Amino acid sequence: MSDENNNKPTLTRKPLTLSRSLESGEVKQTFSHGRTNKVVVEVKRKKLVGKPGYAPEPEVAAPPPPPPPAAPVTAAPAPVAEPAPKARPTSNDMLSRQERQAKLLREAEEARLAMLEEASRREAEQRAQRAEEERQRAQANREVAAASPPPVAAEAVVSVVADWDEPVAEESNKDGAAPAPRRFTPVEPPKRPEREREEIKKAPHRPTRGAADDRRQSGKLTVTRALEGDDGARARSLAALKRAREKEKRLHGGGNRQAQVKQTRDVVVPETITVQELANRMAEKGSDLVKALFKMGMPITINETIDQDTAELLVEEFGHNITRVSDADVDIFHDDDVDGDETMKPRPPVVTVMGHVDHGKTSLLDALRGANVVSGEAGGITQHIGAYQVKAKDGSVITFLDTPGHEAFTQMRQRGASVTDIVILVVAADDGLMPQTIEAIKHAKAANVPMIVAINKIDKEGANPQKVRERLLEHEVVVEAMGGDVQDVEVSALKKTGLDTLLEKLALQAEVMELKANPDRAAEAVVVEAQLDKGRGAVATVLVKRGTLKRGDIFVVGAQSGKVRALVNEKGQQVSEAGPATPVEVLGLTGVPSAGDVLTVVENEARAREVALYRKEQSTKVRTAQVTPNLENLFDNLSATRAKEYPVVIKGDVQGSVEAIVTALNNISTDDIKVRVLLAGVGGITESDMLLAAASNAPLIGFNVRPNAKAAALAKRDRVRLKYFDVIYHLTADIAKEMAGELGPEIIETVVGRAEVKDVFKSGKRDKAAGLLVTEGIIRKGLHARLTREDVIVSKTTIASLRRFKDNIDEVRAGLECGVVLADTNDVKAGDMLEVFEIEERERTL
Repeated sequence: MSDENNNKPTLTRKPLTLSRSLESGEVKQTFSHGRTNKVVVEVKRKKLVGKPGYAPEPEVAAPPPPPPPAAPVTAAPAPVAEPAPKARPTSNDMLSRQERQAKLLREAEEARLAMLEEASRREAEQRAQRAEEERQRAQANREVAAASPPPVAAEAVVSVVADWDEPVAEESNKDGAAPAPRRFTPVEPPKRPEREREEIKKAPHRPTRGAADDRRQSGKLTVTRALEGDDGARARSLAALKRAREKEKRLHGGGNRQAQVKQTRDVVVPETITVQELANRMAEKGSDLVKALFKMGMPITINETIDQDTAELLVEEFGHNITRVSDADVDIFHDDDVDGDETMKPRPPVVTVMGHVDHGKTSLLDALRGANVVSGEAGGITQHIGAYQVKAKDGSVITFLDTPGHEAFTQMRQRGASVTDIVILVVAADDGLMPQTIEAIKHAKAANVPMIVAINKIDKEGANPQKVRERLLEHEVVVEAMGGDVQDVEVSALKKTGLDTLLEKLALQAEVMELKANPDRAAEAVVVEAQLDKGRGAVATVLVKRGTLKRGDIFVVGAQSGKVRALVNEKGQQVSEAGPATPVEVLGLTGVPSAGDVLTVVENEARAREVALYRKEQSTKVRTAQVTPNLENLFDNLSATRAKEYPVVIKGDVQGSVEAIVTALNNISTDDIKVRVLLAGVGGITESDMLLAAASNAPLIGFNVRPNAKAAALAKRDRVRLKYFDVIYHLTADIAKEMAGELGPEIIETVVGRAEVKDVFKSGKRDKAAGLLVTEGIIRKGLHARLTREDVIVSKTTIASLRRFKDNIDEVRAGLECGVVLADTNDVKAGDMLEVFEIEERERTL
């Protein structure tokens, strides 16, 4: 573009822009063969940033170039349009790119040095001012110290340390001129006057290494010192001064002090205790106890455990008194707690109904209560232990416990007999004595409780009550009709006959026994049944033995603890308290207790947690304890390792049912296969149960329980085998069948005949034929054969071919000769014995 276009005026304003810090120029590059290239070069000016708080130094502008000389004015004959002269280049344009860059750098460096010099000057002035102020304060402090001498020698050290800074301050400002900028050169430490050295030597203690470090740093001025306005010396703390005074007292007046009397303590020592804990209880050093143990020949560390006898030796050696305690002292024992006769009051009797399955126990109890419990039981049989109260016509109250009659519920019947006062033995008149009837008689005798025989179903055809009385004589149960002391009643639960007579005899027996209990004390109860309810949590059915159980009581039951949130009677009604011989449901437990555990009310929650924790630890020790090997359990363990395992996961509705299922499954185990219970719990089937069953490939047994939605989805995904049952004998039969299937069919060998090899012949190119003499039984083609040589089995094969006189035959009897070709072996020699047998597969049963 031409110069005329560049200088052409425009009608619009130029846009507002920021001044650029770049200077651009062009550099012409010349190459071979006459080629050239122009390159635009930019030089960026360095931005000068001053120190915060100070105005930046003004840049010295370059002097403007001298104006060009004025052109002489001459008269021209006529104005001729000539091109405008080109602008003359300035001094900056005459410089090259490298020269301009060096010039900018030099100007920036000069500005920086000027700023540093100004900052150094200001710092020197401030330092001189501070040194003067410090010198004046030190002078004032010395005047005050001279007027009042220090009370202790330790304060003299403080003044000496404070004076150490004075020569430094004086030397720094002796000429009054501004000091030169600080350089990184070593500086000799200031020399202390002789007077200060003498005062330090006279001090009661020489400064330690840390104190010397404090002296070296005492001359430095910090922000804290400047703000606090002290004399610039690092003063000792009050604790240091106190320690110095105490040390001086010990040095000068320690001989007059009396020896401190050792304090004797009563040390409580449990069965096992660590050395550190024993040292803490004795208020002694742990290292001293370790030394004493080393002298006794026991190289024990401070964290190891020692027994009670060793702890007693240590306690006596250090002059203390020992108090032995046992870990069992934490537990609660009920045998020692006996109530006085003056506190006893009459209570209702507790009656347990026992007998064989399907003999009418629950029907009889329903007839007494006017209820229909048996209709709600699966299969028409009782599988839970129940507790009820019945009010007689005379107003007296009787507590009944209904126990299951199936053989799997032995422990339930045993618990019922142990907490009862009277046992009603129900025997069907048409069935007589059965195994569970005999077992109930044994439980009643073991519990030493009186018995009343109720002969039921007398309205049925074929009923023979007299035969029942005669059969009872075999088990030493003599009824009153036959000259004994055991009462018997003929009843019919269906027709409701003989019930009043039964209640009268129960009241008579209870009156003779004079049943009493103390209701005005902390309650003590027995867990009859326990379960995990989805909405209410852990629920326990308890029978109060003595005392009164109230809402809000804190209790411990087995390895669980809790607080009574609610009490529910057998009718589903909430009650505020339950007296002796009263069955109630207790809500508020932390976990599901075991049936048969004793519930005890304690004073506070800490005591309940302590007892529960101790019982849990004891149960863990018992469960994980290793049995000492002997000849008896050694062979049992060997057989157990050879047996196959059938893992199962069991979930039931109540604790008693789960306990009965585990016992029944263990009873059907054999030497070939054993049941391994991975989990036996109470409550619904959860996701964790499904994961456990899937991981171990075990069936999950649900007894009167079902899985939730998430657990059912997991079972479908992982293909867990779920087995639901509501009758216990259906459960045991199904599991026994599956266990037998795990073992496979039973193989039975039957020996058919035996023969002796007389000679061996060639049969074809590769086979050999054996000439036999049948000595026993028969030899049949296609049967399994066992070839033995000197009573050692050589091979197990089958008979492929059987001939006699070149004729193929099916069998040869004893006393005849024949020739056989064995299927899989040619290792046959004269004198070998051939045993022929049949194999039969049968379905295995447990």
